[in-house]
Amino acid sequence: MNTKFKCTTIEDTEKLAFKFANLVKDSGCFVNLFGEIGAGKTAFVKLVAEALGIKERVTSPSFVILNEYHSASIPVYHFDLYRLEHTGISTITEELREYSEGRKITFVEWAEFSQGELPFERIEIYVTYDDDDSRIYEFKSVGEKNNKIIEGLNY
Repeated sequence: MNTKFKCTTIEDTEKLAFKFANLVKDSGCFVNLFGEIGAGKTAFVKLVAEALGIKERVTSPSFVILNEYHSASIPVYHFDLYRLEHTGISTITEELREYSEGRKITFVEWAEFSQGELPFERIEIYVTYDDDDSRIYEFKSVGEKNNKIIEGLNY
């Protein structure tokens, strides 16, 4: 199941992120983020974290691989696989599987470097530029577990 949204302003992106946060705050989910540098992957994670009530400053985990946030009612984990690229993923595969289980929200940027090693049940978010410099957010449920979240985004 998938759905797309065009965000022409930061306010549009904020509304989308807040809606997504409300849909995942009770159950959690594992999210793979795809998009060019500067497309808005980290910005989306920041807005979701804000909507969840995260008090810490949310930053890109590019140089540390993982940032953890525990100040809301559900923990948020934010991975960035860019520096690991293809060969380094094998060093954290088991860790990624652990972060896909239980009530937590895990975001993985640059998931394309995972070589298919990420959990089957997940949401994939593709962030792309549109011609007018707006952003297109495409949400895709992989597996049936997250279909209700994708459906909920449309209402």
